[in-house]
Amino acid sequence: MTSCECEMEAKDAEQAKVLKVLLGINAVMFLVEGTVGLIAHSTGLIADSLDMLADAAIYGVSLYVVGRAVASKLKAAYASGIVECLLGLGVVVEVVRRAIMGSDPTSILMWSVGAVALGANISCLALLSKHREGEIHMRASWIFSANDVLANLGVILAGVLVALLDSRIPDLVIGAIIAVVVLSGGVRIIAGARREAVGITRE
Repeated sequence: MTSCECEMEAKDAEQAKVLKVLLGINAVMFLVEGTVGLIAHSTGLIADSLDMLADAAIYGVSLYVVGRAVASKLKAAYASGIVECLLGLGVVVEVVRRAIMGSDPTSILMWSVGAVALGANISCLALLSKHREGEIHMRASWIFSANDVLANLGVILAGVLVALLDSRIPDLVIGAIIAVVVLSGGVRIIAGARREAVGITRE
């Protein structure tokens, strides 16, 4: 086995290890935020939990393609972007539903669980920091985690504003913002995969 092959195997093993941890963190936080979001009647928490679900699915796909050909990684990136966009549309539906049906979000649950999620996603970013300029599926993972940190900060702020203003509007607004962030992240990943595919074709 050449030194190059050994380096590739080591790189693949490191990527797989990181992705397994990310998958576990996001799966757990999806369950936590989703459950508390339903209890707290919070659009923001439910939206953020769906974002966590999207990330968990994407990390699972990325884990599957570790060590595979570039074409497989590009397909995984496309799939990741599509999943992100679909769940973003799901968040939009949830925001509209709660805006029409009404809700009474619980502030303390919003900001406290949002803070836990923020800590989890900062940990994810730390794990991904050395891979953020790497292969397309790892760059996608970095984008998702960075988006999650912004969403978590928004949920915390919305929780505080719900208490200060005694209004559900901040919760609906952050839910809508998270939807936009999720959708834009999906579009960015699809666009990046297309650019890389074009570059490979030209070579």
